[in-house]
Amino acid sequence: MVEITWLKHAAFKLKTESGKNIYLDPYQLPDNLEKADIIITSHEHGDHFSKSDIKKIWKEDTILIGPKSIGEKLKEFNGKGFDLYKSFELQGIKFEFVPAYNIKRMRPGTNETFHPQNNKWAGSIIEVDGKIIYHAGDTERIPEMKDLRKRNIDVAMLPCGGTYTMDFNESSDVAVDIKPKIVIPMHNWKEDVNKYIKILADKDPEIKVETLENKILKI
Repeated sequence: MVEITWLKHAAFKLKTESGKNIYLDPYQLPDNLEKADIIITSHEHGDHFSKSDIKKIWKEDTILIGPKSIGEKLKEFNGKGFDLYKSFELQGIKFEFVPAYNIKRMRPGTNETFHPQNNKWAGSIIEVDGKIIYHAGDTERIPEMKDLRKRNIDVAMLPCGGTYTMDFNESSDVAVDIKPKIVIPMHNWKEDVNKYIKILADKDPEIKVETLENKILKI
């Protein structure tokens, strides 16, 4: 069994059956959290790679990982970067980074997106305790996501707030594309998630939505 706690924004904590603590994109964390065994950061933006929050959950043997494209930043914590689509194992847990990028959301006054494809930033797939968990990172609905359906994902953490990532409609389309058992909306910038729940229910009522407000999900 894996316990999933939504902390804030795109930040999550996974606790495994063996007691390992995995943190995803830690940001604006409280001070009383358990220390991390593994920290994953999806890209270098401050609300996903927050040095102060990494330090809050750091211990002597914590491992920091992320996509190879941010390897220089990871070095500050003796972290390690991995290529996209290269599966690897740490502490008996299987990981893989997959693409995350914008197609149409552009920086004002430029022809560059907020999350360019050529930056090779990432979402992550984690296989632990017989479950497959996908954290999409900062992304839009991209063609590579359709390949995720065959991964039989148990839980998908999908951004939905618009502006920098998918909005409710796009995010729910991704849920239909990849068909996880459970979706956890994230990076929603205080939008009313009840609207998201309704939109996805209309598209595919078999996919359950968990908002994790004041709740731990056990899978």
